[in-house]
Parts: sequence; C-alpha cells; structure tokens
Amino acid sequence: MFSIPGIVGVAMMCCASCEVVKVELRERTELGRKILSKLQNNAWLRFTLHCNIAMIQEVFGRLQLFCCVATILAFGMTLGPIGEGRAAASLPGNVAWIPAAQDADIDRAFAQARRDRKPVLLYWGATWCPPCNQLKATLFNQQEFALLAQSFVAVQVDGDLPGAQKLGTRFQVRGYPTTLLLNGQGQEITRLPGEIEPEQALAILRLGLAGGRPIGQILADARAGQSITRNEWKSLAFYAWETDEGRLASAADRAQLLAELGRRLQASLPTEGDTLTRLWLKALAAGIETSKPIAVDAGLRDRVERVIVDPALARQQMDVLTGGAAFIVKALAAESGPERRALLTRMDVALQRLQVDLTLSRADRVSALTERVALVRLDLSKDETQPRLPSPLLADVRETAQRMDRETTDAYERQSVITAVGYLLAQAGLWEESDALLKANLARSHSPYYLMSQLGSNARKLGRNADALRWYREAYETSVGPATRLQWGAAYLSALVELSPKEAQPIEELAARLIAQAGQDSSAFYERSARSMQRVATKLRDWNQGGRESAVLNRLRAQLAPVCARLPATDEQRGNCDAVAKLI
Repeated sequence: MFSIPGIVGVAMMCCASCEVVKVELRERTELGRKILSKLQNNAWLRFTLHCNIAMIQEVFGRLQLFCCVATILAFGMTLGPIGEGRAAASLPGNVAWIPAAQDADIDRAFAQARRDRKPVLLYWGATWCPPCNQLKATLFNQQEFALLAQSFVAVQVDGDLPGAQKLGTRFQVRGYPTTLLLNGQGQEITRLPGEIEPEQALAILRLGLAGGRPIGQILADARAGQSITRNEWKSLAFYAWETDEGRLASAADRAQLLAELGRRLQASLPTEGDTLTRLWLKALAAGIETSKPIAVDAGLRDRVERVIVDPALARQQMDVLTGGAAFIVKALAAESGPERRALLTRMDVALQRLQVDLTLSRADRVSALTERVALVRLDLSKDETQPRLPSPLLADVRETAQRMDRETTDAYERQSVITAVGYLLAQAGLWEESDALLKANLARSHSPYYLMSQLGSNARKLGRNADALRWYREAYETSVGPATRLQWGAAYLSALVELSPKEAQPIEELAARLIAQAGQDSSAFYERSARSMQRVATKLRDWNQGGRESAVLNRLRAQLAPVCARLPATDEQRGNCDAVAKLI
C-alpha cells in the first residue's frame, strides 16, 4: 500500500514539469471509470481534472499516466470525501454552515431554527459561479458576518449536490447566487441581491433579524396603502427583484411595480431620499431591460441628475449604477442627440469615480469600468465586435485588466474578477487580450470550465466556429457536478446545432449522453437542470425543421421514455420530463 506522503511526493515530482495536469479519465478506460467512481465522493472534484490518457500513453508513456493518477489520489486522499464536511468547508470564514441537499436536511435546519428561535439564512450557489465567489471573498469571510451569523441558522445549498435542484423548486430559487432570510415557518423575510455590497448586505440582514415581517406581507400592505415602517420600505428597495423568479412580480411587471412603490413611498414618506431614489433607479433600469419603460417626468430626471453629479449619492447607489447606468441613460434619453450625449458624459464621470474608489471591491470597480464601455456601446448592436472606444477609455481597460490580474490573489476573488475582466476586454473589442487572460488563468481557476465557456463565446462571436466548438466541448468534458454538467452540455449541444448542423452523429451522441446523465440524476428535471434539458429539446426540435432528422429524434425519444417512466406520476419531475419528450 502506498503512503499518502509517498503518493504526494510522486505527484509533486510529476507536476514540477507540467503547467497543467490534464487527465481525461471520463469514458476512456476501465481504469478511468473506476477512479472517477471513487472520486465522485471526493472534494477535489471541485478542481477539474482533465487528461488525455491516449496522448499520455503515446507521448509520455505509462510513467506519466502513473503520475497523473498519483496526483489525483494525492489530492483525493488529503482532502477527504464530500460527506466529511465538504459543503460546510467550501465556504470561507468562521460560520458553521449546515450543508443541505435534501428536504430532510432543510427540515432539520428549520427544526433547529424553531428550537433556537432564530431565522434561517439559506445560501444557494455553485462552485463556478463568479458572483458566488464574490460573496465568499467579500461577505462570508468577514468577522462581522460571522458575529451576525450567531443570530441565524446558516444553511448552504450547493446546486450540484445530488437532489439540490429539488430544493431550488421548494424555495423558488434559480439564479446563482440567491441568499434568503426565512423565519422559522419558512416564510421569506428578504432575498439579498447577489451584487450587493457587504455593508449593505449586513445592514439588510440586521433589519430582517430585528423582527422583520415576511417580504410578501410588507409588499401587500404597501400596495394596499397601509402604513409600513421606514425599515420595511428599505427592505423593499433592497430586495433582489432580479432573482425573484416571479414570486412577488413577474419580470415583465417588475418596472411598473417598482415605479408604483416609488410613488407610494414619495406620497407617504417623501424624506426617505436614498430608499426612494433606489426604487426609481431600479424601475428605470428594469423598464429598459424588459422593454416596458416607465413614464419619466421632470422630477424623476432631477432626482437622477442629483445622484450622478453628487459623489456621495452615487456611491450609495453604486450597485444600481454599475449594473444599469446604460439602461438608465436610455430610459431618460431614448434617442441619440445633444441631451443624451450630455447625460452620457455626466454618467461616465460618475462611473469613473466609482472605478477608482478603493472602498469598493475589485469586482465592483471592474463593473464600473464595464458599464462605462456599455455607455459607449449604447447604440451599437450587441453583436458588434469592434466598437470604437475613445483612446483614454481603451487605455483604462488595458491598465485595469493588467492590474487586476496582478493584484488579485485570493482564489475566490480571482474567479469573480478574472471572468469579469475577460468579459470587459471582449466588450472593448480587445479579443486577443481577453483570450490571453482567460487561457493564462485556466491553471489557476478552481473551475476552469467557466473560463473555457468564455473562450468559446469569444471565438463564436468572432466567427471562429471550430475554435468555439473545441472550447465548448472541453468546457463540457471538464465540468463537474450533475446540474453543471447538464448546463454545460446543453450549451455545447446548442453550439453544435447552430455552428455545425450537418454533423448529425456528434449531435445525436451528445444528446444521448445528456439523456443518460439525466437518467442518473435524481433531480434532473427540477429547476436549472430542467431548464437545461428543455434547452436541449428545443434545440433538437429546431434542428429537425422539415423532419430532416426525424430518425435521430425518434431514437432519442425512445431513450428518454424509460427515464420519464421511472419518475413517480405525482412527482413534479414527471411532468417536466414528459414536456421535454414532447418537445423533441
């Protein structure tokens, strides 16, 4: 039997000459299947292993293969299995997170909450998700958050744990990250925006902990004209409307609802300036985003002007401006002309101040710069690959990218910052620099498949279809976790259908793999995974225009039929699975 130090030593010697160890064991050899089976319960699966055994055997021989296996085993043996606290340990800080993936886990957490007379804070996220990593780097690791956590039961739901997508349906959460504060009876007190600043998040949590009512009751009272407190108005203004998933308002109705709340707050508590401004800014941005703009009067224009010219006011509304400044400009000045140009200039100055504000996180400063680029692109097609940016702005983009890559050392923060910078460079038309940054960080990322998908997107936008398909394929092959693999597989299949529709065999083989994956996943037809399967089915249906590929689709339907049949008739998944089958 090999000792752990011995295996680690071999791994270190092997990896000393390798920039990246890539082991593609999946579906290659019996040895690969056995090792992957063992690793399914291992925390190191969170660091993707992708190695071409055929290449290794041909070029480096069996010793190199042994090195790769030794590396896998070394990390696997030192980090231990998922069951031994992997989920709890995957979040930083000193909070005793309770990992949950099944209804029974949640029920135990709520029983504890009722026993201790505490609310529940439920965090729904994934390892690869950039905003999730931003929360880990800026909020969950703070001592102030750890102290506040003594007042609630902290529950972490990793969307890739078996069964976790069912919990997404239970709590009506889909987008990563979503953070809910719930009372002991499971009623939602608030839902925190993923882009919120740590200080704002802590403040909203304190409001909820101070005897906060369910957010649905607060909204109903506000719309009925009943009196609600200043803190309750603040809870409405800071609620995560973008990830509400239709609980309180549909996406189409969001802008009008926020505008209604703005009018009601202005009539009842006109001195609540910051809260009122936030509601109106969000209403303006949501109206353009959903193509249902709200009416704009002189008073609203003046309010926005005061925000963008006053550094203190702009700082208070930072998250709204860095994520929606271009929408707000378009809402106030729908057409190009002198009015819009003047407004763009003032908004750009406000964003420049935020871009260099060292009290903001690196990711937030990158967002401010990205929104400056969005202002320039306002009248361009979203598919424009070579926008003409002013030289000073282009220089800012390059300098910021280099500095962020150089200064960001925390692994969680890098997953957030580097992916944001890669997107920024692409939006600025600096495609080669975006690609170079993403490639250079594949070895450093704990979830490199996310960066690979960005590389695929870059190549696709530039018309490099073969490169795009190669990156999408590698992203899928190296992705980890049942929900993530379905999501990345659906993206790869979509790319295949759109970029290489005549390649029927690869399309059928990939679709068959995804159906097989779904058949092995106990929650494949809940929430995000269900959406992935619906995307697959829709793409296949569109691919079969005119019945050209009906034989392929008939075989895929036959493969899916027993998967659906195994699901209980009373299970929501059965209906979702049947719907997918009908789409194909």
